Amino acid sequence: MRIAIMQPTYLPWMGYFDLIDRTDQFVFLDDVQFDHRSWQQRNRIKTSSGELMLTVPVLRKKKFDQEIREVKTNTTAKWLKKHLISIERNYKKAPFFDALFPNLKAIYEEFGNSLLPLNTNLIQYFADFLGLKTNFVFASTLKAEGQKAEKLFHICQKLNATEYLSPVGSFDYIEENNLFASNNIQLYYQHFEHPKYSQLYGDFLPYMAVIDLLFNEGANSLDVLRSGQKSLYTHEEVNQLKMGN
Repeated sequence: MRIAIMQPTYLPWMGYFDLIDRTDQFVFLDDVQFDHRSWQQRNRIKTSSGELMLTVPVLRKKKFDQEIREVKTNTTAKWLKKHLISIERNYKKAPFFDALFPNLKAIYEEFGNSLLPLNTNLIQYFADFLGLKTNFVFASTLKAEGQKAEKLFHICQKLNATEYLSPVGSFDYIEENNLFASNNIQLYYQHFEHPKYSQLYGDFLPYMAVIDLLFNEGANSLDVLRSGQKSLYTHEEVNQLKMGN
């Protein structure tokens, strides 16, 4: 069984869903420290003027060490209405706007004031729209101990994983204390090359929030996503790439 473990981010890009698509279980890493002004609370959409960053304001006063699952949004900032207006204004002419936006709007209006359910409900809705069948798990329910790679390894153990799929960006800290190989868990790294697809507003812009893909490609979105999937890297192959071989 292959798993991936990621912090729940806001309106993730396509590569996030590539990880979901390639795994049997996907773990939301919700019991680690929140990183202010990270992708956990922001992402970008495409507009006629280029990319626009949408940021969810959160409460910070006396909350510097809070875990992701504890983060509350700032309901006085009226950001929710602004985000919905920005999304509607910039995608209302997209071919699949009507198929996606009503449910998207409902998630925004029903999530309450916690960042975690907003992010995870959106992610699970997008995964369902794409037709992905992966099972979602919250790390906080597993009570895995440790920091960084050690925590990831213990999550794998609790889920009886035989394979762990990681973003390439995590290679260095996994390498510091690689517990996977010595404990019979095969380690793989993501290999995803961003595909092009139909977009509004001129030249193609990569790395937009996944809604850019969904609004423009609709039922064809999964085929577009999978066109960017390449053979997974092994630990040894990533090491060779980093060494320039």
